[in-house]
Amino acid sequence: MASRPFIVGNWKMHGTRAMLSEARAIDRAAQRLMQVEIALAPPFTLIHPVRREAEQIGVGAQDCHPADGGAYTGDISAAMVADAGAGFVILGHSERRQGHGEKDKLVSEKATAALDAGLKLILCCGEPMEKRESGKAIDHVLRQLKASLPDTIEEPAERLTIAYEPIWAIGSGEAASIDDIVEMHTAIREFLVKTFGEEDGAAVRIIYGGSVNAENAAEIVGADEVDGALVGGASLSAESFMNIVLAVQEVIANRD
Repeated sequence: MASRPFIVGNWKMHGTRAMLSEARAIDRAAQRLMQVEIALAPPFTLIHPVRREAEQIGVGAQDCHPADGGAYTGDISAAMVADAGAGFVILGHSERRQGHGEKDKLVSEKATAALDAGLKLILCCGEPMEKRESGKAIDHVLRQLKASLPDTIEEPAERLTIAYEPIWAIGSGEAASIDDIVEMHTAIREFLVKTFGEEDGAAVRIIYGGSVNAENAAEIVGADEVDGALVGGASLSAESFMNIVLAVQEVIANRD
């Protein structure tokens, strides 16, 4: 595990200005929990308001378009995301891949655009249940990851985070087993070292997402090669989200 775990809340299609109070509460709590790096990815409409309210936490976007601008009604470019105050963008989430038909090539193009706009990346990968059951989960994830990376990335350890999210665990209430998580994260780590070299590949963070909660966060984030968590529904409430962060902080305290 990295010396400072990365816990990211993905609000998905939730949130109006009324939820700024939750963001403020998360930010205040984060100022007392400096051993954990905390970030939120609200919907586009709340990026600027959350960034204005937040002093300690990172703020990011859930997606961006690969083009700089143009006739793309309803889309948001990476430059617009950055201008709104985002410091990172989540790309390749399974809900984008499945619900919007996004392919690896498009994810890679978005990643390139995001880097060009000065954003950091949280690049998601994960397998469906049929790949897990057939024993092909690792092959599927590594192929997906390789095809989704941008063509080039300078300072990968600083600008890239990989989020492993098994599709079948997202929103199911049941996380992957620790053995499965460690096996996948270890395979991803080996791929990163082969791709970026020993030093950079070992430093890129790999976080887990998929039914993370206060009860399982400590065990998950304390496992080998797990550098944090991407949290969905449990991040919508400051109380439930910070309970996850507190559980992770205990892991750090016990390790030290």
